[in-house]
Amino acid sequence: MALDMLSDVVQRCQALPVDSYTKEDHDVFMTAGRTCIEEGNSVQVLSIILDEKNQDMVSCMGWNLLPALIQVLLKKEDNLPQCLGIFNHLLETCRPKELLIGLLELLEQDDPDTIAESLHLLLNPLQKVLLRLGSRKASSLGMALSTVLDQLAKLPLPHTKEQEEDDVFSLCRCCTDLTTFVRPFVQEVRLNLLTSEELSESTTKMTIGRDNDREDELRTELLKFCMKTLSYPLFEVQLKDTDSLAVSPLRNFATEILNTLSAIRESITSLVYQPLLKRKQVPGFLEEEVRYPQESLASVAHLVFVHHLAADVFPCVFSPVFSLRCNMEHVCPLLSRREETRIQKGLELYEKSLVRVEDGSLPVDLMEIKTFLTLPQNLVKVMTMCQRQDLRSKGLKVFQLSIDKFDTEAKHKFFQYMLKTSHHSGVEGYIIKNIRNQINVALQSGDGNTWFQGVHLLPLLRKVLILPDGPETDLLENLDRLMESLNLLRYLIIRDKVTENQTGIWTELYKIEDTFMKPLRVGLNMSRAHYERELHNTMDTKRSKDKEESKISVLVGGENLPHVTSESQIQALHTALHTFDMMESVLVRIEELVNVKENV
Repeated sequence: MALDMLSDVVQRCQALPVDSYTKEDHDVFMTAGRTCIEEGNSVQVLSIILDEKNQDMVSCMGWNLLPALIQVLLKKEDNLPQCLGIFNHLLETCRPKELLIGLLELLEQDDPDTIAESLHLLLNPLQKVLLRLGSRKASSLGMALSTVLDQLAKLPLPHTKEQEEDDVFSLCRCCTDLTTFVRPFVQEVRLNLLTSEELSESTTKMTIGRDNDREDELRTELLKFCMKTLSYPLFEVQLKDTDSLAVSPLRNFATEILNTLSAIRESITSLVYQPLLKRKQVPGFLEEEVRYPQESLASVAHLVFVHHLAADVFPCVFSPVFSLRCNMEHVCPLLSRREETRIQKGLELYEKSLVRVEDGSLPVDLMEIKTFLTLPQNLVKVMTMCQRQDLRSKGLKVFQLSIDKFDTEAKHKFFQYMLKTSHHSGVEGYIIKNIRNQINVALQSGDGNTWFQGVHLLPLLRKVLILPDGPETDLLENLDRLMESLNLLRYLIIRDKVTENQTGIWTELYKIEDTFMKPLRVGLNMSRAHYERELHNTMDTKRSKDKEESKISVLVGGENLPHVTSESQIQALHTALHTFDMMESVLVRIEELVNVKENV
């Protein structure tokens, strides 16, 4: 039935010009043709399609057969050779605009397996169709690349070496296919750029100008494609180094993207250093922030500095400090993100940038640059709030590495800034520990370092050796800061002689006693009395329940937390009292040392 209908409409259309085909002719051809293919009559359909008398009709209507053909090609049914023959003939005969629309519609799938197979099957035909468009292909290429990348984003990402090696989600194969797909368009732009440079005669400038406009459009679409792939999938996956995976499809894909950028005359160096270099404005191109998305530029920097890609085109003339300044512009927004992949990439890039800088070489002038102040704040959030313990540890490691790179004056200013802005006891304690280490180095080296001695040190000590809220300070909440402050004070009393007073501690001690030691003593007594009373009340309540477990409701942020047993509360109260004893023991030791030294 369907074959008869197809034969009838074909015979009728053979005698008509193309513009005389009716809507009914189109509908019958599409319905009957698809049904014939689905019912296995592909041999007859192939004969009709190849008949010389039917070529005008095939050119006009043939693209409507694509959905049925693609289903057969995907499922690899028995009539596969005939359907492949029909498909290839349509690619050569049908109008490219209609083929393009039909193929892009067929690319849009939801199932990951179907997406991967469709991309693998259709990218090469899509390339052939686009090449048939000649010099008017730029917008069509952009539309095709956008559709392909949207489909690619639906595929799961490989996170382990084994997943990438086995390509369990077919993403790696799709990336390889995509590289092959864009290659002729990249080559076209490359050759045209070379030709444009060679042709400089004034008589040809008008013609060349029109051609260049088209090539700029093609170049722009390829640039947009590279920027998108740098953000996804390349910035989402963790590339494996050659030691862990000798042949990495994703690493190869990243290399190809960077090579593409170089081929279309996008300098990798300018992309990495874009935050500090004025880029050339090209008329007709997209706005700067649209052309070069922040995250895509960070991805380029990460590929260059962390994975050492594009080493053959990336010059080594820039100083490590300049590279650090540029990369900090990439790192800062990454560390402010919530996605763990972005935080990890930011930490990796920051670490690789820092290790290239000599210890103690960053001058205090850099502290006037906004990024040198905002980035540490973002890093503190990673160290204190990130869900992943390994990223918190990595953040702390990089934080210390960044401190090590400052010279002594810069360290001094940095410590003051962090004590003022961090608002976190653990971070403040870590800074105070660093201050103690710097004082120790200054006292041992004898190199004339004055920033951690005498008059320069005293402003730091006054920020450290103080209770934020006097005796009412929450000692447990500020435990890390207070313990490091006590340890620092004890160190200074032991290390600095009264007669030498290199640190200025002995002339400042009476103030420290009034602003730190005495209020701390009062605070300890108040806190101990409060917790001892709570412990007594809790133990009485527990005994009065006739051995029945007492449950206490705890309200935080308007929500009830899981019930806390009496035993758990008693244990917490004992721990708090033990903490107060520990603080007091250090405080008593300091008082003893002061008495001994002052009476010598």
